[in-house]
Amino acid sequence: MTALTLSTTAAPGLRADAIVIGVAKGAKGPVVAPGAEAVDKAYDGKLAGVLETLGASGAEGELTKLPAPGGFKAPLVVAVGLGAEPEKDAGYDAEALRQAAGVAARALTGARKAAFALPVDGPGAIGAIGEGVLLGAYSFDTYKESAKDARAKNGKAPLAEATLLGGKPRDAAHKGAVARAVAVSEELNRARDLINMPPNDLTPQAFAAVAQGAAKEHGLKVQVLDEKALVKGGYGGIMGVGGGSAATPRLVKLSYSHPKADKHLALVGKGITYDSGGISLKPAGHNETMKCDMSGAAAVFAAVVTAARLDLRVNVTGWLALAENMPSGTAVRPGDVLRMYSGKTVEVLNTDAEGRLVLADALWAASQEAPDAIVDVATLTGAMVLALGSRTFGVMSNDEAFRSAVHEAAEEVGEPAWQMPLPEHLRKGMDSSVADIANMGERMGGGLVAGLFLREFVGEGITWAHLDIAGPAFNEGGPFGYTPKGGTGSAVRTLVRLAELTAAGDLG
Repeated sequence: MTALTLSTTAAPGLRADAIVIGVAKGAKGPVVAPGAEAVDKAYDGKLAGVLETLGASGAEGELTKLPAPGGFKAPLVVAVGLGAEPEKDAGYDAEALRQAAGVAARALTGARKAAFALPVDGPGAIGAIGEGVLLGAYSFDTYKESAKDARAKNGKAPLAEATLLGGKPRDAAHKGAVARAVAVSEELNRARDLINMPPNDLTPQAFAAVAQGAAKEHGLKVQVLDEKALVKGGYGGIMGVGGGSAATPRLVKLSYSHPKADKHLALVGKGITYDSGGISLKPAGHNETMKCDMSGAAAVFAAVVTAARLDLRVNVTGWLALAENMPSGTAVRPGDVLRMYSGKTVEVLNTDAEGRLVLADALWAASQEAPDAIVDVATLTGAMVLALGSRTFGVMSNDEAFRSAVHEAAEEVGEPAWQMPLPEHLRKGMDSSVADIANMGERMGGGLVAGLFLREFVGEGITWAHLDIAGPAFNEGGPFGYTPKGGTGSAVRTLVRLAELTAAGDLG
């Protein structure tokens, strides 16, 4: 991964392949952002005019390259848009810095070193720029022999080193911001790797092995229930969904404990390593990206490991409900009734509504430890994509204050989210004549119906939130900002922030 360093060296004297500066959208044209004063001076204070001549406006995501002035040790200046110029003394938004750094990092593929002279007004800005660089420089080419050859011949590897100018190498807060950015980004990128892996390699068993390896590396406790243990334990939801596949299901419990912690946060992730829809087979054109249906489990896995790497003063338990949903002679059928781990029975009306079934068992398992809060994450419903689009996830909860807190945490770290209700009148649609509840209800408001189903399996009195990341978990379009094509690692940063807030006593 790209190495991050801090430097107080002036941009002209730094040896690098490029100097990255920020340009904002001002009322009368582009404005050179703070951090680039030395670069602007080398252009006789006319850099904004030069950029405007080249077509730059300062809009978010815009990138303009121009030769560096004489006397610079770097040959190239890369100007990246920060969006609207902030009001006086307001400072630049962390997400604007994160996005700009990501755009530049992607554009500098193949470079050995780049210096980022973006606006820095404290450790928060350093952390945001660092995250943007590390997330923007991500690539997944594990399965491309041609890409490996190209790297060897053409040097088209991700940016090797990024120096953040304005950061003080000996300042504890600045070093801490870099360390946090590295931990969060490395684990988020590991989640992206898992999401991008083909399902013939990332089976439930293989995912469980990855969790076991991480547990050993970071001193975590791990427990893996295989198909025999799941049958014996009565996990009817997970076994029902995974029963049709030769790749048998797993339930992984990954635990981080801090000796001084007095709060416990439980995270539950949907881990359908491939979703064919089961007997209720998905139509043609809807199967190709279904390897991403384990994105929730990937996010939970990454968040627990990050909490350990940051040594947060909180206990965090991750539950990964792993299964492959396939049609076969042993697959669950529409009309079957499953007895869940909680003891409740569920009539399966649609085998493609499988995520809620595996989550139900994991939610009840998490509830038995009476955590202070449970947050589940899942690529759960197409209805949520229709409601919120491809870049925003929905937040539901049994507690309005907690729902707001989760939403605020998501927005704080730059993950677009929206609060969604759990309308009681929709619960009746899941009434079943043969079981305690059906796994389907009214078609309209399907994302909310799924949330209401999950609520049935949360222990009494436990604060809970549900994140439906079906939209932003997998980017089928082109890369933007620091977001690549493919797996995005959506919700990882929100979960880490929730763990930090819980550790600080600021989350209920």
